[in-house]
Amino acid sequence: MYNLSESYIQTIFKPRNPASHKGDHGHALLIAGSKGRMGAAVIAARACIRAGAGLLTAVVPEDERSVLQIAIPEAMLAIRQTFDYDINKFSAIGMGPALGTDEYAVEIFTKIISACTIPLLIDADALNILSTEKKLFDQIPAGTILTPHPKEFDRLFGLHKNEDERRTTAINIAEEKDIIIVLKGHKTLITSGEKSFINTTGNAGLAKGGSGDALTGIITSFMAQGYECFTAAQLGVYIHGLAADIALNRQSSESMLITDVIESMGEAFKTLLNDSV
Repeated sequence: MYNLSESYIQTIFKPRNPASHKGDHGHALLIAGSKGRMGAAVIAARACIRAGAGLLTAVVPEDERSVLQIAIPEAMLAIRQTFDYDINKFSAIGMGPALGTDEYAVEIFTKIISACTIPLLIDADALNILSTEKKLFDQIPAGTILTPHPKEFDRLFGLHKNEDERRTTAINIAEEKDIIIVLKGHKTLITSGEKSFINTTGNAGLAKGGSGDALTGIITSFMAQGYECFTAAQLGVYIHGLAADIALNRQSSESMLITDVIESMGEAFKTLLNDSV
């Protein structure tokens, strides 16, 4: 097991070509949000764009569309009820923040995993669906990223006494299922089964609702930009934590909001670039 260090991250991070255009940086698809829970979709979408995706389409319920259009004018919008689910024209998919777990959400989840041939991240309510519909686990495409927090992890894989037990299970499941697991926590684990990393950035200011939604957006963004899924997970977790460490210079761990973290991502990228000169 390796530490996810700044020097290592600098070897996998690809600075943007000054002559590039939006088409060079991927088209991310986010499937998130439900009635009364659109904050998760807004957070994930904003984080996705801040992390560098060239284009973003967010799939949300029709009745909630104005929330996203007003909050994130940079994002394109697709209506969940009429979306054709021709998903493989996109570069990567992030699915789950506040999606809901009703019959309709299960139908969406099943459509995505059965048709997906592009990089896929499963989070939040999509993980909760998977925990109650375990027969769908075998349909998850190889290389898919799962990003559970400890309670979601235990719902998926059974109760564990402590973090060490969860890490052991995560490594074994990742290898067995050929997936990537990001086990979120104080020292987040990123594992492919074959290789495992422990993150070294972040602070207690991230111990609030919305932090996982932002991480979903960030990792999805890196996948859309062409990073291999395991690399995208490593880079996303590290940048997410580094931005939180930078935000802590202006906030306390008590007062920090995930929006503070997202707004600090530019400084996080600059830190990587400056320190690598």
